[in-house]
Amino acid sequence: MKKDAVLTISLLLAFMSCWVIHPDKEYIDYIDFDTLILLFCLMMVTEGMKEEKFFQFLGGKILDCVKTARGIVLTLIFLCFFSSMFVTNDVALITFVPLGILILRSAEMERYLCFTIVMMTIAANLGSMLTPVGNPQNLYLYSISEFSMGSFLWFMLPYSIAAAVLLIFFTVFQFWKKRERIHVKLLQEKTGKKNILYLFLFLLCILNVAGVIPKGSLLLITVLFLLFLNRGLFAKADYSLLLTFLGFFIFVGNVNRIQTLNHFIGGILSGNEILVSVGASQIISNVPAAVLLSNYTSNVKALLVGTNLGGLGTLIASMASLISYKQLAEAYPGEKKRYLVLFTEFNFIFLAVLLLFSAVLMR
Repeated sequence: MKKDAVLTISLLLAFMSCWVIHPDKEYIDYIDFDTLILLFCLMMVTEGMKEEKFFQFLGGKILDCVKTARGIVLTLIFLCFFSSMFVTNDVALITFVPLGILILRSAEMERYLCFTIVMMTIAANLGSMLTPVGNPQNLYLYSISEFSMGSFLWFMLPYSIAAAVLLIFFTVFQFWKKRERIHVKLLQEKTGKKNILYLFLFLLCILNVAGVIPKGSLLLITVLFLLFLNRGLFAKADYSLLLTFLGFFIFVGNVNRIQTLNHFIGGILSGNEILVSVGASQIISNVPAAVLLSNYTSNVKALLVGTNLGGLGTLIASMASLISYKQLAEAYPGEKKRYLVLFTEFNFIFLAVLLLFSAVLMR
């Protein structure tokens, strides 16, 4: 709880709300078990793929083809952008930020370290918005909406394209007058044969999102497979995130039964879903903002845009951003201040541009 501020806040809010609305049989209806089950299964599968070095292997193969400094930076950025669509933004950053630090150090490109890690973080947070499995708030909002998989992708696609264009623009501009040719030769990671089974389980998760496989079957198959594949993975799942969701489900459920507060929040939110969700995300981060605000509006599309764009801005707007910061701070303590300045500058530039873009699209 000391290490995870959002978990602590969610459990304290849940506990305090229990003094207002005493626990009863309605509490069980607060909890979205579908979201928790799918999130748990995705965690287990991606942890297994990380352990088998699948992502490092893939990144190494791609980087073998890159010959310039700009190409290396763009490759690292878009490894985060595209991988986050399938394995969530936090897993993408946990996997590729250490790889990025290693590559930049090996290529003597440490002068680009802060810029590259900032862009990788923005790329993971924005790339993840395209798919229902890209981040926790998408999983939750998708589960309570009437989106099909195709309609969800089609709705979020313009925002993803706009984000990719911005990432390319700022990176090309950074290297506009630089033509450094660099070849990085890394020790290639060997990937395990178990990845075939992990990819199969990941496919089942996607089929579940598409409504082909029920949650109960997915959970049973995943648990049985992992009992034989690698029992140690059960100790590596991010249970703090699951508990965070549980705490906010209880808190939001109780708040929803307080009529006065219910009307107040609903009045503020009505017609301002994107701006309110962006603002709330800056303070409590975008995942709890999605859970809280979804009870006061049926405009899931606006919440989806607001909480995804709301991951930009402050360091806590998306908790995944803290992963990059911690890794850079450990490797290069002297770069923390410069990193935070660049992070804040670029995040708010991206947020402003994409908010203007959303105003045009949602008009």
